[in-house]
Amino acid sequence: MAVTMLYRLKTDFRLSIITLLAISAILGISPFAVMRFAQGNVLAGVVDLSIMLAITAGMVYAWITGDTGRSGFAMALVACGGAVAVGAVVGEPGLFWLYPCLVTSFFLTEPRYAIFINLAAVLALMAHGVAFSSSVQMWSFAATAVVVSCCAYVFAHRNENQRARLEHLATIDPLTGVKNRRSMDQELAMAVASASRNGISYALVLLDIDYFKKINDEHGHNVGDNVLVEMVALIEQNIRKSDQLFRFGGEEFVLLMPGVDETGLRAVMHNLQHIMRKFLKHPGGQVTASFGVALFQSGESPDDWLARADDALYEAKDTGRDRIVYADDIVAQRG
Repeated sequence: MAVTMLYRLKTDFRLSIITLLAISAILGISPFAVMRFAQGNVLAGVVDLSIMLAITAGMVYAWITGDTGRSGFAMALVACGGAVAVGAVVGEPGLFWLYPCLVTSFFLTEPRYAIFINLAAVLALMAHGVAFSSSVQMWSFAATAVVVSCCAYVFAHRNENQRARLEHLATIDPLTGVKNRRSMDQELAMAVASASRNGISYALVLLDIDYFKKINDEHGHNVGDNVLVEMVALIEQNIRKSDQLFRFGGEEFVLLMPGVDETGLRAVMHNLQHIMRKFLKHPGGQVTASFGVALFQSGESPDDWLARADDALYEAKDTGRDRIVYADDIVAQRG
């Protein structure tokens, strides 16, 4: 559970912002709500409490549904609308609450929506007018709010682009374009958690190109690289969108397949082997691969699961290569 939550926070930037906002709201607004109730300012206390509860509800919704788009938009509305309400109720001190909301809105929702929300919040406070002691203060506030919003927009836009580039570099194999081992470790952990929680069946396939070193030695590394790229293209053309392919290292790849039973898995693997035998070639002739396959077993860790697939792959290579070996068959034979 903790691993899954940490993974989601690391990989979903908007969810992490939503979570941070909710925690900040609980820690930052709660003392003011208590203070206002203690001072007898019930209306301001209710406003603070309502903002905190609404933001917390948005975070819970985002975690349960994974819909960070709607929850982020709603939380941006609540945060900025709440800041306007606080300014209208408590006057000038409430203005300070709007500034962090103006910044956060660009990280919670799309820029076009954030611009609209920020502009509406500033205009609402100006139209109400009670929070300002003079027209000079009001227009100064409007100008600074616009500057803050513009800076937040630029920062959020650049941060999103940089985050996307870094995520691509960190998780994608540059040669083949499939996910790398780092991504595989994370996805296996997620799959194990999902299988344990929801009972979804998962299959793990570890495949290794036969005599790949010989291809590199005799025809050069460029030819070897082309074989890898062509093999990945063949596999991706013949698997489902829900299946995931990873480069484990060198000529070894891992295929993660959710929602498959043993009968369907064997049919898929037979077809995949047939496709590779027929279409995967190099200047010296046909290219084949060995496969080790393991269905997830309840209670095992990602490392245990991968180890069983690796044992099956070793068996396939040790008994002649160009074979598909299932971990369950090995257990049955040894039993």
